[in-house]
Amino acid sequence: MAIRPEIIEALSGISTATLTTVLLKKGLRNVWMRGTKPIKPGQGRVVGPAFTLRFVPAREDLATPASWASPISTRAAIEAMPEGCIAVVDAMGVTDAGIFGDILCRRMAKVGVAGLVTDGVVRDLDGVLASGLSVWCDGAAAPPSVAGLTFVDWGQPVACGGVAVFPEDVVVVDNDGAVLIPAALVDEVTAAAVEQERLESWIMSEIERGVPLPGLYPPNAETRARYDAYVAHQG
Repeated sequence: MAIRPEIIEALSGISTATLTTVLLKKGLRNVWMRGTKPIKPGQGRVVGPAFTLRFVPAREDLATPASWASPISTRAAIEAMPEGCIAVVDAMGVTDAGIFGDILCRRMAKVGVAGLVTDGVVRDLDGVLASGLSVWCDGAAAPPSVAGLTFVDWGQPVACGGVAVFPEDVVVVDNDGAVLIPAALVDEVTAAAVEQERLESWIMSEIERGVPLPGLYPPNAETRARYDAYVAHQG
């Protein structure tokens, strides 16, 4: 699924904090992927459709360096990634085996992958930082993936950071981590989030004017009337 450019543009201006609030109002509480921390400052906000990958616990007959050349491998999965996607990797929260290193991350950057999100860790940290790929993970570890994990598939539903992620769900990721928007709700959530950001921006301007919080945030009827008048005036 290709996300319409206007949706990407709109979501690029909306924080994951705002999105979790909007999704909570729609009854979705479990949308923030635990352990997805920016690997370095200044990565900005990234938006894209999820391209899912899944690991299971290591099994010694399968999790070997030879498995890296298998048709079912992280290498093959990377070659299937479309430009602009966000690779969402279910590593089961394992933090003592790095799922991807510098070479794989560099290849992902070269094919136009927008970012890597995982509840696991990476390895070859200096090379990953230099790869040009934006990464959100739970740290770094020297051992390779096969020391603790077996790669099994891509393009299937996964659990990343305790969140159910389906292929083509939309992922927004920034300094607060990764948030999932179900594909069927993208238009509705984006519209509500744009309005929420506009309201909160106005509330910030009211705080700068010295307006106290009670009745302002959350807005009571009087505050809402003043905000509606502001919106009407802005056109």
